[in-house]
Amino acid sequence: MKYQLFSVGYIRRWLKRLLLSVIGIFTLVWSSVAHEVQPAIADLSFLQDSKYSISILLNLEAVIAGIEPDNDDTSQSENAPEYDRMRALSAEELETVFADFSPEFLAGLRLEADGLPLEARIQSVEIPETGDIDLARESTLTIVGDLPPGAETFTWGWVFQFGSSVIRIAGEEDNEAYSAYIVEGQLSDPLPITGSRARGFFDTVVNYIGVGYIHIIPRGIDHILFVVGLFLLSTRLRPLLWQITAFTLAHTISLALGITGLVVASPALVEPLIALSIVYVSVENIFTQKLTRWRPFVVFAFGLLHGLGFAGVLSEIGLPANQFVVGLISFNIGVELGQLSVIAVCFLVVGFWFSKTSWYHKFIVIPASLAIGAIAIWWFIERTFFV
Repeated sequence: MKYQLFSVGYIRRWLKRLLLSVIGIFTLVWSSVAHEVQPAIADLSFLQDSKYSISILLNLEAVIAGIEPDNDDTSQSENAPEYDRMRALSAEELETVFADFSPEFLAGLRLEADGLPLEARIQSVEIPETGDIDLARESTLTIVGDLPPGAETFTWGWVFQFGSSVIRIAGEEDNEAYSAYIVEGQLSDPLPITGSRARGFFDTVVNYIGVGYIHIIPRGIDHILFVVGLFLLSTRLRPLLWQITAFTLAHTISLALGITGLVVASPALVEPLIALSIVYVSVENIFTQKLTRWRPFVVFAFGLLHGLGFAGVLSEIGLPANQFVVGLISFNIGVELGQLSVIAVCFLVVGFWFSKTSWYHKFIVIPASLAIGAIAIWWFIERTFFV
């Protein structure tokens, strides 16, 4: 009985579990990435003759299908089959579907001037042709409307079902520009139609910490997998902190350089390299059982890449010119809180229970790293050849 543990049947069962684990993790994470729910980007402009215009970049199929925003990805919704059907439609077919849905869309807007409801009408709909149906299609919807004479403030929002959004206003002066992340179902602050739109210190800190955190959990699946890869090889606090410190320092530097425009790197280059960084960490986890001396330096180099990825996201959302540094630091704090949350979950689920066992590397590190590496390899291929 003593040696039955290592029987052929036992090994076969473990190999089967290993294979199923790899396939299961791959399917789960790939599904969440392929069907990830992203916030809409709404660019607001105030025109002459007391009019406003809002250009909205959004996943039109998700809005029409009624994908619930409290799902991390569209595949979790009971309306996923309808969403998948619409993703395969041509641009003309989807535009026809939206024409029928447009009254419901307009009814879901929550636009106000000086606290009074505003009406809107659809000016144009731009829908890209059908591409890779495993990836969300981003359409541009422009709505326009009239402002009451003498109106001083404008409020943006829409119903919970339409999801989260980012509201942006361009301005000729630094204090006239504005951007904010709006959680689903909430309204923006009343925005001055003319003059300064400068935000308070506390409001800026809270908003950009939230943006940074959300970019990691739940939207930063690739960054999550990188951090999980770091955790797997060294669950002990000191070596883990060395890696996280190196990663944090690096992406802080490159985030600042990227968002200020001092370093410009194309996402077509950065995103595939981020995927390769995850592949490297996964491969090293498989063939190494302890932290090497050069690992923190390698992690630092990869952190520079991830920081440029963060800069791309933050550039899209925008930073308040009058509190640029405050917003940048707050966003970075949110990113760190997200990463620490990932590490905490990993420790509670895996590290606390199994990290000191003799089979930890064989039955946890290797299967998890194989799954993470397989996903990252596919990301590299997709981001390189199917953009």
